Amino acid sequence: MQVTVIGGGIGGLSAALFLARRGHSVTVFEQEVHRPTGDLRQDFFGWHRPRTPQVVQPHAMLAPVRTVLRTEAPDVYAEMLALGAREYHEFDWFAEHPPARPGDEDLVAVRTRRIVLETALHHAVAREAGVDLRFDEPVTGLVIDRDGPVPRVTGVRTAAGVVAADLVLDAAGRRSPIPGWLAEAGCRPPVVENHSVGRAYYSRWYQLDPEGPQNPGRVWDVAVTPFAINLVFPSDSGVFAVTFAVPLAEARRAALRDPAVFDAAARRFPASGPWLALEPEALGDVQVMAGLDNRWTALVDDAGPVVTGLVGIGDAITHTNPTLGQGVALTLLAAQRVADGIDGIADPHAHALAHFHWAERTLKPWFDLQVRIDGGDEELFARRGSGPGGPGQGPPPILDDLTRAQYASIPCAMQDPVVMRARAKVRHLAVAPEVAFADAEVREHLTAWLDRQQGPPRMPQFVSGEEWAELLASADAAPAVGEPEPNAAALAA
Repeated sequence: MQVTVIGGGIGGLSAALFLARRGHSVTVFEQEVHRPTGDLRQDFFGWHRPRTPQVVQPHAMLAPVRTVLRTEAPDVYAEMLALGAREYHEFDWFAEHPPARPGDEDLVAVRTRRIVLETALHHAVAREAGVDLRFDEPVTGLVIDRDGPVPRVTGVRTAAGVVAADLVLDAAGRRSPIPGWLAEAGCRPPVVENHSVGRAYYSRWYQLDPEGPQNPGRVWDVAVTPFAINLVFPSDSGVFAVTFAVPLAEARRAALRDPAVFDAAARRFPASGPWLALEPEALGDVQVMAGLDNRWTALVDDAGPVVTGLVGIGDAITHTNPTLGQGVALTLLAAQRVADGIDGIADPHAHALAHFHWAERTLKPWFDLQVRIDGGDEELFARRGSGPGGPGQGPPPILDDLTRAQYASIPCAMQDPVVMRARAKVRHLAVAPEVAFADAEVREHLTAWLDRQQGPPRMPQFVSGEEWAELLASADAAPAVGEPEPNAAALAA
């Protein structure tokens, strides 16, 4: 088969690689003009990619990243490890792993920056004879055959002319032009579900001294308050990131763009504080990302496929608030599915339906989970300032049982391997939360833990409202309140 891929990011490159290794010919069109140089530090901050501002934000590489790559491209995975990526099993939190059960072997995250995966993918694609990767050559439109009951995409247009294809793959990301091209061609519109994410993300990278400790010991990597979610992302080669996810209702949030304010806040929070106590070298400025949404896009409506010969992967199908870190894992699962299902393109209508049903079954539940978790977070944040004790001391939120269990599992898992296993299965996209937390053993352990708590589950306060306000007020010259974060307009487009 001849496949054309629009977009040379993680989704486009991985799908091209997986398809080529099944004997297909793939052409990847990427509008960027640059590729990794091999110098990770230079590429990480020096590879200017304004269309993909998320590349300098931290990424969680969940278990499917490891399992898919070890199956489809073990050379890519081996190079990632050689470049400094590290495996982290969820049970590494405990001094000793509990007795192993089936599936435990896959509860492994890969701690690394996105640039490490991209570099290894670029090197593998460059070695693959079946892939033609064309930089600085954007696709300008689709070739659509209107003969038949359903329009069929048969190729793409570029400045150089028309390129025919048995299948066109949309890997152009969250701002893919394809829905607009379909509308211009008179096709029915894709089905889109959209939920705004009411948070901005402030992140900063640090480098540990190679002669000193490479971690602060047994420290949880998340702290939740009514003011911000504080996260730490241990990565490759002694590099780690600290992130604050701050509600857009926080009018003073722009103060976090000041590195001194950011560092002061990072030292104060219990997730990041022990890492900053190791006195790492700060790498670059505070990286800001806003204008996010949870969006699901389907090329099938109640009447069937709106078009055939075209499927999407990655953010072109679903992009979600990054707090659960699902994006890269879902992208690689979709790339693998595209490669597995390519032979079905002989029947374009059936192929379109099969891809849609796979995505609904495999990807959509995790989109729905992020939306539900975000709703719970908003309810937690809404407590701010509602009670006599000041911010965060109002009445406890009213959460549904499943979301309540999800929140309770975070602190409970720190003490209980049974709950840790259930939480890890959900986190790594192996088992849906309604299944993991309905297990009788898990419910027994979780219920016992909840019974020992006072009120509904919530993370400890950590930082008072007064201290948070003082931290944000300490900026010498913070941008004016209301000034949009960098990337907000681009990501909202």
